[in-house]
Amino acid sequence: MPEALPPSLIFLVGAALIPFLRGRLRQVFALAVPVVAFFNYYLLSRGVHWRFELLDFELILGRVDSWSLIFLHVFTLLSFIGILYVIRDNNPLDLVGGLLYAGSAMGVVMAGDILTMFVFWEMLTVGAVLCLLARKTVESGKAAVRYLLVHLFGGGVLMAGIVVHIAEGGSTAFDQIGLEGVGSWLMFIGFGINCAWPVLGAWLTDTYPEASIGGVVFMATFTTKTAVYVLARTFSGEPTLIWIGVIMAVVPIFYAVIENDLRRVLAYSLINQVGFMVVGVGLGTTLSLDGTAAHAYCHILYKALLFMSIGSVIYRTGKSKATELGGLVRSMPLTCLFCCIGAASISAFPFFSGFVSKSMIMSAAADGGHVLVWLALLFASAGVFHHAGIKIPFFAFFSHDSGIRCKEAPINQLLAMGIAAFFCLFIGTFPDSFLYPMLPNLASGYVPYTFGHVLDQYSLLLFSALAFTLLMLAGLYPAEVRAVNLDAEWFYRRGGAVVYRLADRILNSLNSAVARIVQGSVIGGLTRFFESGSARIACLVMVPLWRLSGRDEEQIAQGRVSLAARMRSDAFPVGVTVFGAVILLGLLSLVYYTAFRRG
Repeated sequence: MPEALPPSLIFLVGAALIPFLRGRLRQVFALAVPVVAFFNYYLLSRGVHWRFELLDFELILGRVDSWSLIFLHVFTLLSFIGILYVIRDNNPLDLVGGLLYAGSAMGVVMAGDILTMFVFWEMLTVGAVLCLLARKTVESGKAAVRYLLVHLFGGGVLMAGIVVHIAEGGSTAFDQIGLEGVGSWLMFIGFGINCAWPVLGAWLTDTYPEASIGGVVFMATFTTKTAVYVLARTFSGEPTLIWIGVIMAVVPIFYAVIENDLRRVLAYSLINQVGFMVVGVGLGTTLSLDGTAAHAYCHILYKALLFMSIGSVIYRTGKSKATELGGLVRSMPLTCLFCCIGAASISAFPFFSGFVSKSMIMSAAADGGHVLVWLALLFASAGVFHHAGIKIPFFAFFSHDSGIRCKEAPINQLLAMGIAAFFCLFIGTFPDSFLYPMLPNLASGYVPYTFGHVLDQYSLLLFSALAFTLLMLAGLYPAEVRAVNLDAEWFYRRGGAVVYRLADRILNSLNSAVARIVQGSVIGGLTRFFESGSARIACLVMVPLWRLSGRDEEQIAQGRVSLAARMRSDAFPVGVTVFGAVILLGLLSLVYYTAFRRG
């Protein structure tokens, strides 16, 4: 049997070769990369592989266990789906960005030490920026700059945390760390930025809607889910994460309800769902951690499906706002069907993937006696059904008829959506045959399809749908309006501009003052000295000698001018030059005698 390769290497080499290929060859090669990676996945054996020594540190590129394998599996699956979705346009930025993004994420989940993890963690930013630039609009370019700045800052915080952690005697092992010092807190915050924590995560809703229709599929998959994975490795059972996750699950609901741009709605619902995973990590029980891994797997697929369906709408209509869409079920029935499957999955309908994963986290909260947490997650479940399960398909494909008539999505996009939809249904129907055996704790004996679970979920969904219907009929549902909703991003957008203006005025004023002093006074004085200083010194020596020799003031003035001219041109009589050399050698001999001979 052939030896397995580092999974990240396959994708990174593939990304590096894409720019050198053209046409159909590029398309075939890009699709072949995740296929090869799938074969390589089944060659991996559990244990630690690909160790390297760097200075005094051991770098581990391959730690294969249940945690890394389940994330590696879904990342590889999604990379194939994402490449298939964008393959028709053959945009090298999309293809390179997607493969680089996937390879970087796999490098993180396979890393066995925090230094290796950090290198791949920073590479994630490059893949995301390429996915933003692939859209080739002014707004996507600005979003790419903002994304880059935020994540460079996050990487700096994380790097500082790693350095302090090691300096405090901490290990470089990529294992449980806990909040025990300054270094661990800095690492905690660095991970939180990528995880889109409250206030720290406004970059997500600010940038994701500006990515290309395929690029956002990769962005919705890799950044936040690798952050969840890293938190599960290093800070599982940390109580702070429970309440961070609750805020993430609840607060975005209110923004999603009033948001007009459907891709921004999906971005808010993404934060909502990641909040469930963060709660699972914070609870730290075997059931909650299994729920986190399971929900990450399912969420990647149904969120990709929802982004792809809205992406296909944008591809055919050029529109993504609820006020501009409606009635597309007539033109894009298959896309509508796939969107509804994704909506049912995120809403945790029984027999759809979200039901068999989200309920694990909620059950873990209930079993642990976290009543308030359970109630908050119940509210968040109703909210996500409302804004993602109903709002997205309703305003895009039903609602009023916008009069738009277009073609169905291209065949490659339909195939990609079809694969994701199949897994959403298959996992939800047969979790014990596919998903649960991959979980770190084998689902801890969890049984999703009990009468109580199913009844509770149907009751929740029924009342949420009823509330939506009554609000719509009564005219009380918040109207979809063309507006910009202010989020925490306002602080760094406005705050960044203020900081830039202050820096411009203070630092540039300081720079101008220093320039005037240094260039005008110091450098000018030195220039004048080296131009005429030697002549002035020579005159100071010669003028007394000229007076002793009987020269009058007129002759002395002429001597000054003549001496200055000779000094500038270095033209002196040979005798004077020889005399000066003899004097200089005599002085050097005196210095040598006093400094060395006596010593």
